[in-house]
Amino acid sequence: MLEEKKIKQWLAENKKKGMNLLQRLVQEGSIRGNESSAQAIIIEKCRELGLSLDIWEIGEDDLFTHPVFCSDRKDFSGNPNIVGVLKGAGGGRSIILNGHIDVVPEGDRNEWRHDPFSGHIEEGIIYGRGSTDMKGGTVSLILAIEAIINSGIQLKGDVIFQSVIEEESGGAGTLAAVLRGYKADGAIIPEPTNMKLFPKQQGSMWFRITVKGRSAHGGTRYEGISAIEKAMIVITGLQNLEKKRNEKITDPLYENIPIPIPINIGKIHSGEWPSSVPDITVIEGRMGVAPDEKMEDAEKEMEAMLAQISEMDDWLCENPPKIEWFGGRWLPGNLEASHPLIETISECFQKVKQTRPVVEASPWGTDGGILSTVAGTPVVVFGPGVTEVAHDVNEYISINEVFEAAEIIALTLLKWCETN
Repeated sequence: MLEEKKIKQWLAENKKKGMNLLQRLVQEGSIRGNESSAQAIIIEKCRELGLSLDIWEIGEDDLFTHPVFCSDRKDFSGNPNIVGVLKGAGGGRSIILNGHIDVVPEGDRNEWRHDPFSGHIEEGIIYGRGSTDMKGGTVSLILAIEAIINSGIQLKGDVIFQSVIEEESGGAGTLAAVLRGYKADGAIIPEPTNMKLFPKQQGSMWFRITVKGRSAHGGTRYEGISAIEKAMIVITGLQNLEKKRNEKITDPLYENIPIPIPINIGKIHSGEWPSSVPDITVIEGRMGVAPDEKMEDAEKEMEAMLAQISEMDDWLCENPPKIEWFGGRWLPGNLEASHPLIETISECFQKVKQTRPVVEASPWGTDGGILSTVAGTPVVVFGPGVTEVAHDVNEYISINEVFEAAEIIALTLLKWCETN
């Protein structure tokens, strides 16, 4: 109980310090390929805390050849991964605290109330790209570690803090950390969950479907075959497949999620000239994967749907749509809600918030699938920030929530890792 009071007191006395750290991180626009300046701040902080540092540029041969690796980026030079270890005294459970430093592009700057990398603070809210996804969560991790160290508390188990690159593009940074040997008895990823606990995460993967037509002059369009019209058949098939797949989801953790595993069409390209019948349509999208589903099984289900609709159309039967799985892939994560890690963080949540946490399944993918599937490390996703503002203009996070999450995580470390 005394240790918990020390944690609370230290966090209360160091609000400005934590706020300044978060603002500095937001001000470094660490979009893909430009993560180094934000990582430099993380390195500086880890050294200040006396953590045992491992700094390296990812890109080893075993990363590029690993079946889970999916990035189109092959040069990571100048943008390192960072691991800082708070070594325990021994005899306790270890834990990974995993955050990603990369952020998505800011989009149309004219839509932002403030410069997206200003770190503007107003009425307890900090604005900027990456504030909620997920630099706010990363600061919660750092504050939790710092509160424990500065309260003079010695943990038995190791705390392995990770600041990785490439999460937004498929998880190469976390995969590289796993291949470097970092595993633990549990892991927390503080993505913006609205302070909910996500023991299960939806996986996802990108697809590209090419539909062939036959070109002709628009004035005699009946002599051609419109690839757009044939693509409409494919789109209907995708909508029906989405409905069929989601009807099979009965997990109560998805009760409040309207479409647990969506199939989203994100891009369509077709035609080169208004007066011509288009001969090619390309559809690109994202397929959600259930927590207990294999990626390969989901692929086969979509491929079977395309074969089925092709049999029902003479043109498609002769010219079947071609599917390509490309780009980002996020493995699903599946942890039982009764796992000791969930029970531990739930208990600590209740101590801080005076109410039981909401436990749901994640509506999006995270690096948790890599940690759980490749490393065999149990993962819970829990962090500050509003899910709905991630990747949006005027992204923001509540500073109070960052500190609440830090306290919950710090108490979880005390209980999970144990103290001397």
